[in-house]
Amino acid sequence: MGTEHSKNEGRRSMFFLRKGPKLPAWEDALLSGKDPKSLLKRGLRYVSLSLIMKGMTSAPDFLWGLPEVQKLNLSRNQLVAIPPSLGKLDRLVVLNLGGNCLKCLPKEIGLLRNLKVLFVNMNCLTEVPAELSLCRKLEVLSLSHNRISQLPSSFTDLTSLKKLNLSNNRFVQIPLCIFTLRSLDFLHLGSNRLENIAESVQYLVNLQIFIVENNHIRTLPRSLCFITALELLNADYNSIQTLPDDLYLLHRLPRIAWNPMDKGLHISHNPLTRPLPEIVEGGLDVLFNYLREKKEHN
Repeated sequence: MGTEHSKNEGRRSMFFLRKGPKLPAWEDALLSGKDPKSLLKRGLRYVSLSLIMKGMTSAPDFLWGLPEVQKLNLSRNQLVAIPPSLGKLDRLVVLNLGGNCLKCLPKEIGLLRNLKVLFVNMNCLTEVPAELSLCRKLEVLSLSHNRISQLPSSFTDLTSLKKLNLSNNRFVQIPLCIFTLRSLDFLHLGSNRLENIAESVQYLVNLQIFIVENNHIRTLPRSLCFITALELLNADYNSIQTLPDDLYLLHRLPRIAWNPMDKGLHISHNPLTRPLPEIVEGGLDVLFNYLREKKEHN
């Protein structure tokens, strides 16, 4: 009788196990006794691990025992924190933490001395740890769609940084440390609370794409006209009334652009004073000729 009862209990247990929710792939890999390393993808250049959209609220502990990982994608989960153990993955070259619920980054991120690409966009960050500046090889950094209003002064050490996205944050002015990043060729500061652009912007001599759309900027500084590498300047949706006479020096701007993805000068949806609106309608050559002649007569 006892044996029969045990068998029935066993059958019921098996039934509930079979009917239970399917485990996420990363969790199943552990519970079935597999080595977590079986999740790694070994490409020609990098060893990578992707755990996109797994519904995770915390990173699985097995991650910190995989020091060979070079590309790690934890984007589009529900992570609320990244533990200090992140520092153990010191071979990381690419780290994607975008689309989570992170309020801060651990200071141990500074131990990732091989990191070149970091995405922390679409989170809840209010600040950035100064230790990030120890990642001297960093070339691409996206902090867009957060709640950041300032950067640590130590950012001046990120001398290899080429692309920086700070859009959709709470910056009232462009942090001074940015003007020391001479390698920048892409800078996105759209949808912040900027009221001006400092004359120091001229030091970003390699800047090719500069986006400041949807702010509260009233004027474009004359020094901006000396960044002759610019191919895209987007100042749409601001409060700009006049344009600097030297704007014609930006000879790599190919056109007045209307499509957000096009290279050229984006200046629409600004309260430009007459006759600028009509001149802009005529195209970039007409605008540049007008500004050149205006300067000659002054």
